[in-house]
Amino acid sequence: MTRDIELDQFIARPPAAVWRALTEPELLARWWAEGDIKPVEGHRFTLDMGSWGKQQCEILAVDPGRMLRFLFAEGVLDTTITWRLEAEGTGTRLFLTQAGFPDERSFTGMSRGWPAVLTRIEAAAVA
Repeated sequence: MTRDIELDQFIARPPAAVWRALTEPELLARWWAEGDIKPVEGHRFTLDMGSWGKQQCEILAVDPGRMLRFLFAEGVLDTTITWRLEAEGTGTRLFLTQAGFPDERSFTGMSRGWPAVLTRIEAAAVA
């Protein structure tokens, strides 16, 4: 049985700024991890997760400005991360789903970590 994390965070920035924070390497590094991400289906990239090592990833689906899905930690966790963005007033509602955890330990660890990580996006989401 696999478990999924589902969270959402309101960000007081327009969707275009949040999209940039998710898809531009220099902005992604400000709030989560360094890596050579590109929002292009099939693009393989690495995220430097510090003490957890460099994790191999692959973009699985892109709907520019609205949705990004990628394989995360190939060969280690093999989970799928999906970001969905919806305009909400003058800001953005960002939805995160991380699906396919192989065990309770990794699910619990990531579940505890994501809420704090999500709070850091707003500062990196520049217009």
